[in-house]
Amino acid sequence: MYRLLLKNHVLANLTFILVLAIGYLSYQGMPRQQDPTINFNWISILTILPGASAQDVESRITDPLEDALNGIADINFVSSNSRENTSSILVRFEDLAPEFYDKRLADLRRELQSAQALLPSEAIESEIIEITSGNAFPAAIVAVTTLADDELLRKSARSTEQSIEQMSGVDRVDTIALDDPELQINFNPDALEAHGLLPGQLSDALQLWFQDSAAGTMDVGRQSWLVRMVGKTSDPSKVSAMPIPSAQGEINLGRLATVQRARKKASEEARIDGKPAVMLLVMKQDNTNVLDLIDRLRTWVDEQNEVNASTGVALQLVDDQTLPTQKAINIMQSNALIGLLLVLLVAWLFLGTQIAVLTAIGIPFILALTFWVLSATGETLNVTVLLGVVIVLGMLVDDAVVVVESIYYRLQRGMNALDASVESMKEVALPVTTAVLTTIAAFLPLMLLPGILGKFMKVIPMVVTIALAISLIEAFWMLPSHITGANINLQKKSRIQRWRESAIHWIQLKYSKTLIRALRWPKMTFAMILFCFFSAIGVLSAGLIKVDFFAGDALRIFYVNVEMNASTPLGETLKKTLEVEAQVKKHLQPNDARSVAVYSGLMLTETAPLNGDQYGQIVVSLLPEADGARDVYEIIEEMRKDVTSVVGAKNISF
Repeated sequence: MYRLLLKNHVLANLTFILVLAIGYLSYQGMPRQQDPTINFNWISILTILPGASAQDVESRITDPLEDALNGIADINFVSSNSRENTSSILVRFEDLAPEFYDKRLADLRRELQSAQALLPSEAIESEIIEITSGNAFPAAIVAVTTLADDELLRKSARSTEQSIEQMSGVDRVDTIALDDPELQINFNPDALEAHGLLPGQLSDALQLWFQDSAAGTMDVGRQSWLVRMVGKTSDPSKVSAMPIPSAQGEINLGRLATVQRARKKASEEARIDGKPAVMLLVMKQDNTNVLDLIDRLRTWVDEQNEVNASTGVALQLVDDQTLPTQKAINIMQSNALIGLLLVLLVAWLFLGTQIAVLTAIGIPFILALTFWVLSATGETLNVTVLLGVVIVLGMLVDDAVVVVESIYYRLQRGMNALDASVESMKEVALPVTTAVLTTIAAFLPLMLLPGILGKFMKVIPMVVTIALAISLIEAFWMLPSHITGANINLQKKSRIQRWRESAIHWIQLKYSKTLIRALRWPKMTFAMILFCFFSAIGVLSAGLIKVDFFAGDALRIFYVNVEMNASTPLGETLKKTLEVEAQVKKHLQPNDARSVAVYSGLMLTETAPLNGDQYGQIVVSLLPEADGARDVYEIIEEMRKDVTSVVGAKNISF
């Protein structure tokens, strides 16, 4: 049966070409992103209570919602933050299987729905966000700037936000320093007093009128009409015409107060190059190709800048996630090419051109089938998957080399290619399979790691296992079939083949003599081995070799955190943050930074965002690394002393 399989060259060649074609298409079609899609089992609950102070939000929104969450099982911890207008609650579930997590999430939604009845009527329904590796951090930051902090900036930023949200692959867009529109009603105390009204009565009357009411349906003849009273409007003239009851009868609001459009200042402020700005944090959907998304976003930003060239509105892509992802892909591709060339070179030196080529083409076959399987299972092309590919690249042809050397040995002694392949399989099939299985067994325990780290790491052993299993198909079927089809005959030796055999014979003699000498003086040999071993330990202990566990490439971005005293107003925090920015820019060279953004009222951290007037932050996005470019840590260390010595801040850190 195996002999017939090897003789069926058409099947082998068609399978080989099919795998290469579909594998290439699968590789090109896999979504590119930095990290694998992982659900952290974190839930963010945002609830808005317009016009409420932080204390009111705490007592009227946060406390009732936290009480509603107390009865839900498998919650690890709950943390909350109450600030003006906004309640933010972060729920962390235990590490649960997906089906149990879905049940707990349904319980949470049900309890929150029930708790909505306990909240004030003016509270906006809670927004529930599942935090995953895809939407936990922004895929890109877009800044909208104008010459002044006016209505043009607000409208442009709001329009930009809505346009980006409509792009395919975008989950949501969070904003920094975006003002909300509002209607301001500035009453005249003398006019109120003249009509016997109090400010509270005016507020109650407005609250009753400024709402939409549904009155059901009404049948008129053979027609049915939906009855609805519309009270909400953004037109100041219509609001001014609202009737206000008083002791003298109804009075139009316009006689008691001035109604005008205005902007409710956001709880943050932002600046880019000294200009007022609104920052848009673009969160992508899970399994979205981030490279394609950023390319589309960059093209759209350029188009909008051309359209808005005369308006003073400018859009700027402050940062994106494409650099580390593209770098990892390039490393994998270059490593695969280098591995292919090295296998080709070494196999040519010892086995000849034909066998070297047939052995080397096994690498693209194995990688193509690996990516086919990964694509079929829904995996994305991310840094973790590429790490697994880079790790396994050096193992892919190990079994093929053992098999082809056994075939080569028999071909040298006059056996035909088919018989040589069959006899070689009888000799090496079991040892090669055992070697591959032991390697797989060494990686599989990584899939059992618990927690978020385990979710990240399980991709690596999965990739290694798939690739090594496919390498057995290459070694036991494709490679022998190709050698049989090529009908390689080593009996007619060329001049290069005679030179090759002579060189191999010389190497074997030298190795044999060295081995005999080592065995004749075992104590001396053992002493030399111990000397090398302890020398290596000494070099490591002396610090001559840098140690960095879980080392990673530095992102071409860094943050400068500015924290003021708790009672510091937002404007003072922004002013101090701009002073720190001046020190940062003083140490940046022309080819260092792509952009420098400043905002106050918010500080993004590795765990959760911190909101408050006392927080400020500077985002320094660096240009892609090129020859002669400075390292991120080098830039930080150069400016650290001047930046941290700015007087007036409670704490300045990187």
